[in-house]
Amino acid sequence: MIRKEVANVQKALQGVTNGQTLMLGGFGLSGIPENAIAELVQLGVSGLTCISNNAGVDDFGLGLLLQKKQIKKMISSYVGENDEFERQMLSGELDVELIPQGTLAERCRAAKAGFPAFYTPAGYGTEVAEGKETREFNGKMYVLEHAFKADFAFIKAWKGDAAGNLVFKGTARNFNPNMCGAAEITIAEVEELVPAGTLDPNQIHIPGIFVQRIFQGVNYEKRIEQRTVRQKQ
Repeated sequence: MIRKEVANVQKALQGVTNGQTLMLGGFGLSGIPENAIAELVQLGVSGLTCISNNAGVDDFGLGLLLQKKQIKKMISSYVGENDEFERQMLSGELDVELIPQGTLAERCRAAKAGFPAFYTPAGYGTEVAEGKETREFNGKMYVLEHAFKADFAFIKAWKGDAAGNLVFKGTARNFNPNMCGAAEITIAEVEELVPAGTLDPNQIHIPGIFVQRIFQGVNYEKRIEQRTVRQKQ
């Protein structure tokens, strides 16, 4: 059995350089690859294109890379929780491509499955469709969208084994599965790394064939974007 395990995040991120395109899993702050993002900050790589549903918050997640001006372009769906993102976008410092959320997920999944493009009705008749091929199917108009091309995909899972098999927990099973295998190299960080053969095959969400490197992460904060509680009656 091929072992995908590497000793730490430093070894996992070998080969990441300036100007690359990166996919990063997560929805809000749930299931984001915290260790990989922290290491990207330490590496100081710049000119990055980041594909992620959102851009973190000002002092956490991808917001840390934005603070250091390491991101050249963001390809995202929801970015409303980051003031620095807004400032850089409005000032022209940051190139931004906003994509309907389902289309973002499908462009990742298409890359994973080996499909070069697909048609979707989302965005037809809006700015999203400008300059893109459109086609009618059964009386309805669709927009041609192309699969993403990325150098690395960074994934966060709850548990994994040395062969790269992954299990997600709760809402962390969001964009992460679609991004596994959607880049040239997929790197998974997990809260618990176990020997191959330990996981119940019926509980595995992503088989190891989609993962090239896996390591056990440390010091997860698991922040919440906004906490709303009801006042005690």
